[in-house]
Amino acid sequence: MTPEEAALNRRVSRKMDICMLPLLSLLYLFNGLDKSNIGNAQTQGFMQAIGAQPTDLNYATSLFFITFVIFQPISAGVGRWIGPKNWIPIMMLSWGAVTVGQAFIHGKGTFIAMRLLIGLFEAGFYPTACGYLSCFYPRFDLAIRVGVFYGQYAIAGAFSGALSYGIFQIHHGSLLNWQYLFVIEGALTCILAVIAWFALPAGPGSAWFLTAEERAFAVERIRADSALFVQHEYGEDGVETDRLTRRDVIETAKDWKLWFALVFNICASVPTQAFSVFLPLVLAALGYSKLQANLMTVPPYVCGAVGLWIFAWNSDRVQERGYHIVASIGIGLIGLIVTVTAQTQGGKYAGLCVLLFGCYVSAPLTIAWLAGNTPEPGKRSLVLGVNGFGNLAGVIGSQVYSAKYAPSYHVSFYVTLGFVAASFVGYLALRFTFAAVNRHKRALLAQMTQEEIEEERRSTARYGDKKHTFIYGL
Repeated sequence: MTPEEAALNRRVSRKMDICMLPLLSLLYLFNGLDKSNIGNAQTQGFMQAIGAQPTDLNYATSLFFITFVIFQPISAGVGRWIGPKNWIPIMMLSWGAVTVGQAFIHGKGTFIAMRLLIGLFEAGFYPTACGYLSCFYPRFDLAIRVGVFYGQYAIAGAFSGALSYGIFQIHHGSLLNWQYLFVIEGALTCILAVIAWFALPAGPGSAWFLTAEERAFAVERIRADSALFVQHEYGEDGVETDRLTRRDVIETAKDWKLWFALVFNICASVPTQAFSVFLPLVLAALGYSKLQANLMTVPPYVCGAVGLWIFAWNSDRVQERGYHIVASIGIGLIGLIVTVTAQTQGGKYAGLCVLLFGCYVSAPLTIAWLAGNTPEPGKRSLVLGVNGFGNLAGVIGSQVYSAKYAPSYHVSFYVTLGFVAASFVGYLALRFTFAAVNRHKRALLAQMTQEEIEEERRSTARYGDKKHTFIYGL
């Protein structure tokens, strides 16, 4: 870029960071709140109050994540079809309304039905939002933005504990304090959904906060980011006009890197997905009062957000993903080892803080890694959706942190340690595999003429990242 273009590039990104990213991040914060508030409510006897057993929480959580996983790629595909700008508010309004309704249920069956509905409506939010961000930011500006966005999942845990602590001080009125929790959080979600409908632009070419010059530049930099590898048609709003095709579905099913990453993404996500519901209960088992346990969730989640932002920022700065993921998982392993070996309450609590500092990094950096290495937009939306199968970690976590392992949860922590160790080895292997494939592609390119290289770029014989001209980001 010329100095003028570099200045324009920074100005466009800064405006997106100010006018769009905070709103999208706030939406994800409430996605996390409405998913995890069930654990906070249970510290106030929610399950007993509705006529269900505490063990039903584990069962309902497993079904929630199964529903979440099944519908995630479907919902992401719908978002690609009708546009993320429309689909995101629709999903939010739906799960917000169900969250409010959760305050007035009775019985195990109704409780499970409501959790399944929330899982259904929340399923496509994360991959749809990540795909939406990839329409605005070039691939090596994406990780820190996805990191800021995903960090709201950790902040949601902290904010949920603090908000729950405040709401649970309400001891008057016609509702129980856990009912106020669902009503307040669900109503705020619905309000934000309406704001998002009007505030989110369809694409960089229709961003209301950019000038005409900035909109044209924003569209061009997205086009140029992938033009070296593949050719796309773009609409006036700067979004690729390509829609889902049968070939996108087939190529997604055959995508080795997706399935390779997915297995170890599930392993790495066991701590974050489990603690999104069960951390207040784990802390209560460490000796904190039920009211204190909600407040004591705040520091570990803040550590998780800080760790994520540091790793995501540096990942974009040096344009590297794999080693950053491996290093963060290594920190999580250290935290787990401290948690299972410490003899004091303070030592175990410190271990949980170190664990969460490292374990929130892998999921968003995996998203950025897969998005940057999947240039075809239709396939990219499906890849990000299928990567959401990582939420199967929530099913695992709901069983691993079952009440039968309380109060010590030693078995739970040792099982989690095994999953995280497996993810460490797996991500390291994925990074080396990408490097080996790149060496093979460069060897092929070295034997091709410039005309053959240009033909390879334009040809549809090989799709997206399978082209010899596409070099994987490591």
